[in-house]
Order: sequence, then C-alpha cells, then structure tokens
Amino acid sequence: MSSHYEERLQRDLDWISELVGRVGIQLVETIHDAVAAVLSLNKQVAAELVIGDYTINRQTRELDRLCHAFVARHLPSAGHLRYVSSVLRLNIALERIGDYAATIARTAAQLSETPPAAVGRDIEMMAEQSRRTLSDALKSFQDRDASLAQATKSAATQFVPYFDRVFNDLVKEGEAKTRPMKDLFALMATLNRLERVIHQAKNVCEETVFVVTGQAKGEKSFQILYVDDANSGASQIAEHFTTKAFPNSGRYMSAGWNAVENTASEYLSFAETVGLDLSTAWPTDINTMKEQLDQFDLVIALGKGSRANLPKLPFHTASLEWDINTTDTPEAVYRQLTPMVRELMEQLRGEHAS
Repeated sequence: MSSHYEERLQRDLDWISELVGRVGIQLVETIHDAVAAVLSLNKQVAAELVIGDYTINRQTRELDRLCHAFVARHLPSAGHLRYVSSVLRLNIALERIGDYAATIARTAAQLSETPPAAVGRDIEMMAEQSRRTLSDALKSFQDRDASLAQATKSAATQFVPYFDRVFNDLVKEGEAKTRPMKDLFALMATLNRLERVIHQAKNVCEETVFVVTGQAKGEKSFQILYVDDANSGASQIAEHFTTKAFPNSGRYMSAGWNAVENTASEYLSFAETVGLDLSTAWPTDINTMKEQLDQFDLVIALGKGSRANLPKLPFHTASLEWDINTTDTPEAVYRQLTPMVRELMEQLRGEHAS
C-alpha cells in the first residue's frame, strides 16, 4: 500500500506529464494550421495563431514552475530527478517550437500571393515530416520508449538533405523573378522554421533516451573533407593525420579537383617518418562525390584562393580555406597543417577532442 507521500509524488508527476502531452498536441496542431494559413494566404487564421502563441508561452512557464516545485517539494531520487531535469530541457524546446509556429503564421501576413506550386509542395512535404517527427518524438517521451526515440531520430537525420533541394527550388523562383523578393524571404523563413522543428524533435528524442537509460547526449561527430588540386599529397596528409589524432571526433576524407592517379612518392616516404600510412591512399576526384557532399559538415580547401575550385556545396555544408602552400615540401606542408587541424578540432569538440 502506497503512502500519502508516494501518492502525492505520483500525482505531481502525472500532472507534469499531462501538461507536456497537452502542450505537445497543441504545438503539432498549431504547426499544421500555420502552414495551412501560409498555403491558403489566410491572414485571419494566421493572426489568431500568433495570438495563440501567448497561451503556449503561459503553459511552458507553468510547466517550468511545476518542475521546480516538484524538486523543492520532493527532493526526488535519481530516476525522478532525471525525468524532471529532462522535462525542464524539453520545455525549452517546446517554447521554441511555439515560436517557430508563430513565425510561420506571421509569414502569411508578408505574402502578396499564394506560394508557387513547387515551393508549395516543398512546404507541404516539410510540414508533414516535421509534424510526424515531432509527434513521434513526443510519444516516445510520454511512453518512455527509447526504441521509438532512436528510430525517430534516425529518420529525422536522413531527411535533413531534403532542405537543400527545397532551397534550390526557392533559388529557381528567385532567378525566374516569379515573385517579389520579400515573398521569397518569407517562404524561406517558413521552410527554415519547419526544419528547426525537426531539429528540436531530435532533441526530444535524446531526452527520451536520457530518461530511460541515463545516457546523456554525446558530443557531435563531424564529417570533414579536405580538398586540394591533385589529392596526391597535402590533402592526403590532412586526412590521415586527423584520422590518427582525432579518431573519436569524426570521419575524414580527402579529394582533389584535378585528382591524379597515384599518391606522390615523396609524400608516401615522408608519411612513414611521422607515423602515417599512405600506402592504401588513392586520389579521388571531388566531382565523383557530388551526391555525397551533403554528408559533410565541413569542406576545407587547401591553398590560397582554393575555395573557388570547389563545386557548389549543399546548404548545410560549410567551407573553409586554409592558406597553405601545397607545392612546398611534405615536411613544410605537414608543419603548417597539423597545428591548424588541432586548433580546428578543439574549436569543434573542445579541449578534450580525441
């Protein structure tokens, strides 16, 4: 038979859980209605949704209050404390999603006419994906279903490259001058916020895993591509040094815009003196990798002015240019590269990058 204290503790937990579910359902519905307002140019509905965001804000503040009161009142054990701390972080995500929905609704007031057909289809596709991902993420949290959380996060990650194709559709509309520029910026804002909803849903999934298993979110693993002219020396050294020095921080590759057939013999010999093995390294033409470029977080062009030789990169892939004389001796190139690689990895992963 449970004690009065246990009954009150469970009642407080149930109320927190119920409010999380209520806010989550409201957000999914708001995203649907906001997108519908944009597609139909219904400015009345859009205005009502903007006003409705104040209700969501009040609910998230109440959720915050309940969580802090729970900790103060019950001094919870590890399991309950883990859940409440996750709800506090989840609450931030819910508030931001509410802001995203309000921004989408405000878009309707900025448009002069309904979106172009191709862009409208993009918005519908991203809206459906964001609602489904958010619904599944919230369900995983409510049900404490780590398997659903992992599956949802994986599905969301695979959808990310779609945003690059959506961005290209908007660029085409801009080049064709089919709409005023302010319309295109407004539509871009809508698509961007839908993408951010998917990102926040991934955060919800990570909180589910934490609640169920106690496993905290790990450090991000980075995908980096080094590029130079021939991919026969400097970029190969950069790839293999980063792989050896920071094996737990990401995945590294190299390529060239004028790739040759074999790695330069002087680099093969030098690599052995610094503990690197280039015997199985083969130059790769970056043009053969165009369909894979959206997998990389960062593309680093080696050599002054070398960024101009890169192909068009996906929206989410950033590029850097390192002023390195790739025609210098292997030892000189190595001495320039290695401190730059170390500094980059510390920026990306912190002082404990490994």
